Amino acid sequence: MTGPRILLTGFGPFPGAPYNPTQALVARLTQLRRPALDDVELSSHIFPVTYAAVDRQLPEVLATAKPDALLMFGLAARTPYLRVETRARNAVTMLWPDAANTRSSKRGIAGHADAMTFGPHTARLLRAAHLTGIDARPSRDAGAYLCNYLSWRAIENVKAGGPKLAAFIHIPLLARGGAVRRKGSARITLEELVDAGEAMLIEMVALARKARVS
Repeated sequence: MTGPRILLTGFGPFPGAPYNPTQALVARLTQLRRPALDDVELSSHIFPVTYAAVDRQLPEVLATAKPDALLMFGLAARTPYLRVETRARNAVTMLWPDAANTRSSKRGIAGHADAMTFGPHTARLLRAAHLTGIDARPSRDAGAYLCNYLSWRAIENVKAGGPKLAAFIHIPLLARGGAVRRKGSARITLEELVDAGEAMLIEMVALARKARVS
């Protein structure tokens, strides 16, 4: 049997964020060469920041890559630390348009459904990130924009028999050179994000191996 297949995703630019560092992070992680990843098939996808693109492209990329696990990254521009999301809320903002200038016509994703959790494995990803020395914290609120929307759709696919595991990680805004975001904030660089991302990726690979056996 071949090793686990892991799909890494990020987002493109969107209103207010002409540069989205998830693209650089996903590219770096996909290129990693480590003994722990020798038999692992890594693939990646960058979503345009639109609801229509997520609805159309997520099923397509899952059908093509057939991943055992889905590790997603999004930008939280106002948060100076890394956030490991633990759930997706049944919420969509009606205030902010997506990159196609489209606003949601409703406040929820799926009727009156409750929030859905990613699962207990998020605690292991958080610990893996912590061990690299980065400021990483759990989060119960992925917002009400595209990051939360993709999280919801990903969990739906897990429940429907798609990938065994999914996780969403919010990263802080970085300047193109990896500089600090604002004066006085914690100095998290792209290199530190890559280190934390690698640790979480390797943990996700281990989890995917166990899920295959079970």
